[in-house]
Amino acid sequence: MSKYTLPNLPFAYNALEPHMSKEQLTIHHDKHHNAYINGANDISQKLTTARKNDDDIDVKSTLKSLSWNIGGAVLHTLFWNNLAPENKTTELPKGMLLEKIDIDLGGFDRFKKEFTQNAMSIEGSGWTVLVYDLTAEKLELMQIEKHNSNIYPGYPILMVLDMFEHAYYIDYKNDKAKYVEAFWHIASWEEVNKRLEEVAK
Repeated sequence: MSKYTLPNLPFAYNALEPHMSKEQLTIHHDKHHNAYINGANDISQKLTTARKNDDDIDVKSTLKSLSWNIGGAVLHTLFWNNLAPENKTTELPKGMLLEKIDIDLGGFDRFKKEFTQNAMSIEGSGWTVLVYDLTAEKLELMQIEKHNSNIYPGYPILMVLDMFEHAYYIDYKNDKAKYVEAFWHIASWEEVNKRLEEVAK
């Protein structure tokens, strides 16, 4: 059976400093992300074994747990890849992404304001997300509660910001606003633009 594997970071552990410390990034990636990877593999194996042996399982609980862990695994991988060292990213998006932000979201300043408000208004743990509506062919913002709720079917994810406490507490304690502001210095607009171009074909 194929297994989920923890991806390597696309940069060094200290590459996002001072916006994200080496300690914060190491624990987030090596401990938290890896826990979702291991959880997804363990539950997948449990399901495979139960089906092979025709054993009864608590389907609701098992599939909910599988969704939680797969969601955590996939969203974290997206997160790492839409980050970049400050000296390797740009202050503003370029290309198709900037054009669509201007048309769909009222310009970059308005987008930044709404994305930040979206992040700060998440109740408990979750993610703030930029997606592409394939039907309307436009950008939209949404929230993901925890890892596996409120995902719009057919809306490819372009950019995510992890708003779980484990993503920022070492560096920013309970000051989520400073963490969100730091994100704008290390957002990889090249990666987000590439994702948009791929899904908008």
